[in-house]
This record gives sequence, structure tokens and C-alpha cells, in this order.
Amino acid sequence: MVRRISQSLGMILLVMDLLFTAFAWIFAYFIRFQTGWFEIGKEVPSFTDCLAGIPVVLLLAAISFSWTGQYRITRLRRFREELWGILQGSTLLLLLVLATIFLTRTRYEPRLALALFGLLETCLVFFARRTAWSTLRRLRQTGFDLSGCLIIGSGRESRHTLRALLKSKWLGLNVLGFVDEQTPFNSDLPILGSIPDLPRLVRENQIEQVFIALPMRRFAEVRQVFDLLSDTLVEVHLVPDLPGLSGLSIQTTSLHGMTVLGLRESPHHGINVLTKRIMDFAIALIVVILISPILALIAVLVKLTSPGPIFFWQDRCGLNGKVFPMYKFRSMRMDAENQTGAVWAQKEDDRKTWFGAFMRRTSLDELPQLFNVIKGDMSLVGPRPERPVFIQKFSRSIPNYMIRHSVKVGITGWAQVNGWRGNTSLRKRIEYDLYYITHWTPWLDLRILFLTAFRGFVHKNAY
Repeated sequence: MVRRISQSLGMILLVMDLLFTAFAWIFAYFIRFQTGWFEIGKEVPSFTDCLAGIPVVLLLAAISFSWTGQYRITRLRRFREELWGILQGSTLLLLLVLATIFLTRTRYEPRLALALFGLLETCLVFFARRTAWSTLRRLRQTGFDLSGCLIIGSGRESRHTLRALLKSKWLGLNVLGFVDEQTPFNSDLPILGSIPDLPRLVRENQIEQVFIALPMRRFAEVRQVFDLLSDTLVEVHLVPDLPGLSGLSIQTTSLHGMTVLGLRESPHHGINVLTKRIMDFAIALIVVILISPILALIAVLVKLTSPGPIFFWQDRCGLNGKVFPMYKFRSMRMDAENQTGAVWAQKEDDRKTWFGAFMRRTSLDELPQLFNVIKGDMSLVGPRPERPVFIQKFSRSIPNYMIRHSVKVGITGWAQVNGWRGNTSLRKRIEYDLYYITHWTPWLDLRILFLTAFRGFVHKNAY
């Protein structure tokens, strides 16, 4: 049943793609030659010539989107995969259209109209896909197109898998229960049987999706599950017990036909690094310009309320453990660490000046770090930088602590906007930092910056 629905959905998507492609082809002609927005030469292609090219364009569209995997329907397809596939298919289509025009010497070959067609076709197909998937997801949440699902295992990995599936009802996966010999965690779903019972359970319950969520120590049983399901058409998904080991997202690559899992790879690479750097530099520069009067006022008040320099800089560890001077407005006396050495700031700390205490409570002393961002030592968003002396201590006692240094440190971060700042649990802070590193997107950075405006400046743990 589900496979028939998937085939029908593939046909619906194909028809929608072809309709919007034809519309984009015709609309591009009207924009180019009928709106008066562009200069028109002496010879204007006839509308008949435009219509004559539609059959070839539609054929090339079907080929392009099929070759780029747009009709391989899967419930776990992600938004970025959908977008990337559409961009690939649209680019290939435009190249094939240009090649066909060049080879056949057709009379309809306006370059600007073809460029408009490529842009319109990409936007319209993307709109059609999102509309189709959104409609299907809403239908699935009401019980339409459900797929029976089993989870192999009954431990921590199974609990996480169940939670993720229950939160993603739009996938249309109906979890019927667990398959394992061991005692399950506290759950309303039953243990339906043991692993040898899998073929019978799949047949009796019309199961079409199986998630293997076994701990690493039981990895040998994964092979047994595959062997038992080899005579069925069930789709099998492996949920590896690796995030706790690696701390970062898992990347899959192919090396001469061999599948390789990357356990310590970060999403902060390639174009992502450039995107984040452009965002950091642009936003930090704009903010510095806008708040320059406030910076000047704070500088004057620091100078008037305590003898000594206005700014204070301290060695902190950043990307790849590189040490850099982090800037702050000075909030303590000049001799603050002569007696104590390097210590964490405490709530009641007599080393602070009265204005310094105010800056600490409002996080105004952190504002000069915008210059660290402009220099490139820091990012606006990331794990908070720590002093080298503390890092040596924490790295020996806290698992995965050094993974924080696989990205640039930040003025604010996911841990900070969720309340884990100051003298709070380091392990919780690391947990939130690792979540940020694993799930980073430009939108997550913007979300954290937005939350910082409401949660990040004044906080009970800011001292």
C-alpha cells in the first residue's frame, strides 16, 4: 500500500514539475518581450516558436529531475537534500536546453529569456515541492499514509529513537513496539518478540520500516537482523550508537566503493565557514557602528571610577586550541589576581569595582569582544572561550571537552541562552555546546542572537 502511494506521489511530483516548467517557459517569454521591462531588438521571436519548444523542454525536464534523484521517494528526506536536488535538476535542465538549442539551431534562442526561465523554473518547482510535501505531512498527522514501524532494541538508543519518531509524526511512521530479549525501559509500547521472531512480526503486522537501535556492544546482532530480513521488502534503518562516542555529527563518505563513517567531523567547513565569517563580520561591524556612543560612554565611566586602563585582555583558547587575547572592559582592580591567581569569578567578589559589578550583571564588559569578532579570533555565536589553565584541568575530567575547540568560540552561545553560564554545571554546558556544533546552521546562529537580546545580557548567573 505504502509503495503504491510512493509511486503515485512520484507521478504527482513529475506532473507538477512538468506543468510548472511549461509555465516558466511561457512566462519567461512574456516577461522578456511583452512587459516592456527590457530593451527589445529589431527581431522578436514569435510566440509560436516559444510554444514549439515546450515538448523538448518537458522531455529534458523529466530526464534532468530523474537523473538527479527527484522521484526517489523517502520519508526521511531532509529539506536541504530537497533544495540541493532541485538546484541540481534545474541547472542540468538549463544546460541541456542550451545544448539542444546550439545543436539544433532552433529559431527560439533569446539568452535573457532563457536565463529568466532557469530562475522561474527553479523557484516554481521548489514552491510546488514544498506545497506537495507540506500537504502530505498534514495528511500523515491525521492518520493518512501511515507506515508500520518496529524498533530493534530496548535500551538508551531505542528510547532516543522512539522519542525522535514520536516528535516527527509528519513522517507517517506508526511505531508498534520493540523487538528484543531484554527488559525494556518504561514505555507504553510493548515488547512484541525477540530478534528471531522478526520475519513473523513483519509479516503479521505489515511492517515496512525497521529501526535498529542497539548498543555498540551488540553490534554483531545487526548482521543477524539483516539476514533475517533479507527475504522481505522492509526498509531497514541503522541508528548507530556513536554520538555519545564522537560528540559530533556523523558524516558518510565513499572511498573506492567502501563506506566510511566520519565520527569526529564538524559541519563548520567549506562554504559553511565562509558563510559564518561573512555573517560575523557584517553584523559585528554594524553593531559596533550603532553602539559606538555607548562604547565611548562606558569607556569614560571605567576611567572615572577606577584608576588603570579602560580595557582588559586575557589569554583565551579559540579555534583548534589557538591562544588569542580576548578583550573586555576592565571590571576589576588592577591587582585583582596578584593574591588569588587565576580563579573563576564568584558572585560576591570584592575585587570588582562598583561600576565593574554593574557591567558584569548586564554583560556590558563583554562588548569589546565585537572587535575580536571583526579580527576573526571569535565568532558572534559559539562555545564561550576559556583560559588555558582551566582547559588543561577540564579536558582531563570532562569527556569530549576539547571538541568545543573544533569551531570558533563566541560572544554568546546555545548554552548561555539556555541559562548555563557563570558558576553552573560544566557538563551541561558541554552538552549544549556539542548540540550547537552538531546542529549548526546560519538560522540557528540568528536564533541564538535573537534570544541573547532577551536572555543573554541580564541573568542571575552573570557576575
